[in-house]
Amino acid sequence: MTATADPAAPPPAGGGPMPDGTEVTPGGYGMPGKPLVRGPFLFGLTGGLGVLTAIALAQMVVSSLNVIILIVVAMFLAVGLNPAVEALQRRGLARRWAITSVFAAVIVAFVLFGLAVVPPVSRQLADFVAAVPEYVRELSSHPTLRELDADYQILPQLASFVTTTLGPSLATGVVGAGLVVLDSLFTTITLLVLMLYFLGSLHTIKAYLLKLVPASRRDRTGAIAEEILGGIGGYVAGNILISVIAGVLTWIFLSIVGVEYALALALVVALTDLIPLVGATIGAVVVTGVALLGSVPAGLACAIFFVIYQQIENYVIYPRVMKRSVDVTPAVTVIAALVGGALLGIVGALLAIPVAAAIALIIREIVIPRQARS
Repeated sequence: MTATADPAAPPPAGGGPMPDGTEVTPGGYGMPGKPLVRGPFLFGLTGGLGVLTAIALAQMVVSSLNVIILIVVAMFLAVGLNPAVEALQRRGLARRWAITSVFAAVIVAFVLFGLAVVPPVSRQLADFVAAVPEYVRELSSHPTLRELDADYQILPQLASFVTTTLGPSLATGVVGAGLVVLDSLFTTITLLVLMLYFLGSLHTIKAYLLKLVPASRRDRTGAIAEEILGGIGGYVAGNILISVIAGVLTWIFLSIVGVEYALALALVVALTDLIPLVGATIGAVVVTGVALLGSVPAGLACAIFFVIYQQIENYVIYPRVMKRSVDVTPAVTVIAALVGGALLGIVGALLAIPVAAAIALIIREIVIPRQARS
C-alpha cells in the first residue's frame, strides 16, 4: 500500500518539503511552530477560564441559595406527603384527587394556624396600646416620679424622645415588619406551589433520574431509592405525628390550668416541636413565659409539665414512632442535627436526620459489601 501524507504533520526542521509536497522555507514569517492546542499559553488560558467558570458557578449558587433551599424543602415535603397520597390511592382514590385532598388538608392546617395565632396577638397588641395612656397617668401621679420630674424634667424629655425618636423608629419598624410579612407570605405560597408540582410529578422525576443510571444497576438503585424515599416519608409523617401529640397534650393541660390563649400556645408548641433537638425547649420556654405573665403558679405548673412531657417524648414517644422509618443511632442523630443546623439553620436541622439515614443505608448496602468482597 502507498502511504498517504498527513497534512497535520509538523514541518521538517530547517525547512524542506512537507509530507504533502509543499516547500517550507525558514524565511518570510518563519517556521510554523507546534500546534496551538499543545502550547503552554492555551493550556494556561484554558485553566484560567476553568477557574473563572468555577468561581462564577460558586457565586451563582451562593446568590441563589435561598431559591435552592426553597426547592429542596418543597421536594422534601412532597416526599414526606407522598405516603399519605399513596394511602388514599390504595383506598381507591385516583392520584389526582388524592393529591388534591392532601394539599387541601395542608392549606386548611395553615389557615387554622393563622386563625388561632393572629387574633390573640393582635388583640394583645391592641390592649397594650389602649392601656398606655393609663400607664402614663399612673406614672405621672406617683409621688417619687413627681419629685424627680420637678428636679430633672423627666416627663418632657420622655415626651420629646417619644415624638422625635421613638415614633419614627416605630413607623420604620412597622413598615419593615409589613415587608417581612409580605415576603413570608410570598415564600409560603411559592413553597406550597412547588410542593404541589413535585407531589404531582414525583413518579416522573424518579423514573427520569433512574434512566441516568446504567441499566445493569438500575434495579438495585431503584430499590435503594425507594427505601430512602420511604424513610424520608416516614420521618416527616412521624415528626408531624409527634408534634400533633405535643400540641394536643399541651392544649389540654393549658385549658385545665386556665392559661389564656391555650389553643394558640399549643399550636406554637406543635410548630416548634418539628425542630430537632431544641424545638421542644423553645416552645416550652415561650409557653412558660406567657403563663408566668398571667399567673406565677400557672407558669410553674407549665414548667413542671414540659419537663415531664419532654422526658416521655424523648424516651417513649419518639423511639416508638421513628423506629420503623429512620434507622439512625441517637449519637448520629444529634451530630447530624448539629451539623445541619450549623450549615443551613432550622432547615438544615430538619433535613439532616433523613439525610443521615440515607447515607447510613447507602453505606450498609453498597460500601460495606464492596469492602467485604475486596
